[in-house]
Amino acid sequence: MKYHVHLFIFLLGMTSALAAEKNLVPRFVSLKSNEVNLRVGPGPDYPVEWVYLKAGFPVEVVAEFDTWRKIRDREGTEGWVHQTMVCAKRHALVQPSEILLYAQADEKSSPLIRLQQGVVLDLLKCPGEWCQVRVGDFKGWVKRHTLWGLYPKEIIR
Repeated sequence: MKYHVHLFIFLLGMTSALAAEKNLVPRFVSLKSNEVNLRVGPGPDYPVEWVYLKAGFPVEVVAEFDTWRKIRDREGTEGWVHQTMVCAKRHALVQPSEILLYAQADEKSSPLIRLQQGVVLDLLKCPGEWCQVRVGDFKGWVKRHTLWGLYPKEIIR
């Protein structure tokens, strides 16, 4: 009986460790709603400093407190949002003033469309120097360094 209790505690500890690993800080996430209040502190009684109006907007979680996440956006604005307002689905922002979306992960392939700075893209995968993305009805490839919302060597499958 003792063995089963110790095994259960050990497995419980492993589960907690795995859960904690999934919630690494810092990490990129996306806003879940078209209206997300950014508060000056971790709680509903803190004043709203900013309101984000775009679901899928990528932000970086830089701290956690209970059910609150301190986030940072591309401009460096930081504040607190409730955990239910972010999701793990990955998005990215176009950083330069304009980039091309290519049919293949190669600049010699056919360009599909031009993307302006600030456009939000669905990140599908980033195995290396190129990332496969989706925007509207278009699916293609862009250079990793042209995006904000992922780390330089981060692999997304």
